[in-house]
Amino acid sequence: MKRTAHAFWLDSPGRGEIREVPLSGPGEDEVLVRSLYSGVSRGTETLVFRGQVPASQHAAMRAPFQEGDFPGPVKYGYLNVGVVEEGPEALVGRTVFCLYPHQTRYVVPASAVTPVPDTVPARRAVLAGTVETAVNALWDAAPLIGDRIAVVGGGMVGSSVAALLARFPGVRVQLVDADPARAETAEALGVGFAPPADALGECDLVVHASATEQGLARSLELLSAEGTVIELSWYGDRKVSLPLGEDFHSRRLVIRSSQVGTVSPARPGRSYADRIALALDLLADPALDALVTGESPFTELPALMPRLASGEIPALCHLVRYGGAAAV
Repeated sequence: MKRTAHAFWLDSPGRGEIREVPLSGPGEDEVLVRSLYSGVSRGTETLVFRGQVPASQHAAMRAPFQEGDFPGPVKYGYLNVGVVEEGPEALVGRTVFCLYPHQTRYVVPASAVTPVPDTVPARRAVLAGTVETAVNALWDAAPLIGDRIAVVGGGMVGSSVAALLARFPGVRVQLVDADPARAETAEALGVGFAPPADALGECDLVVHASATEQGLARSLELLSAEGTVIELSWYGDRKVSLPLGEDFHSRRLVIRSSQVGTVSPARPGRSYADRIALALDLLADPALDALVTGESPFTELPALMPRLASGEIPALCHLVRYGGAAAV
């Protein structure tokens, strides 16, 4: 019997559609997963939706199970939680996380899924890919007890970093964002909040995740002498100017990139699997529910994505719900 599934495809920049796609039976060491939830990462996915991935980054930006090529048609996404329906006995019936696009059912190698701990609800587990980015950033940043830290940019990645920093002993953590509505997110995560003009300075560390020139410039201003900015923003095809004059050199400031594609060299011996498993363990904290700011059924994705990309829906992580997921 021929099996099919339904997947969301970006047909061309700014226009998506749901397509019926063939679905093979799982082979040896493969699993068939029925999706419960997927998440729209508003930063990266909306850049993809608008067709703003630079040609030089087409290869680097490929998602693990992407089909098609930028700028489109392309099937893209990487935050999926589902239930294993067929596969190795140890996985059948388990709720798992996978870096898979928005699709009702899919077949992947068993090694590509990570079981979700019983302490983590399926809808929260969608955040694992973003919390994994935050884990890598903090491995790169290596904050110390008593550090004064600002996270500039209260989007999905910045808020995830702030949530993890809230667990560090003795640190001063402030989430900085131009949107006053992010104050509510900061409160839920247990960190301070300030608009850019009122942010506390003399920071030992600033994590920048606003994806704006103004945010990066303000991050440098907030540093103490010899402080470090960890740059998490990805700007797509936009050019960015940096204020490297004035006292940048005399204060010996540092800007360091961090990205999720490579496991931080600060943690030799750790694998991608170790990092995603850690992210899922950290998601046992219910405070992280504050990062899920909306929910829609899968069938509404073609109409939803333009509204997310334009900012009409000011989401952090927008949840996509599949059939049978309501009680999970």
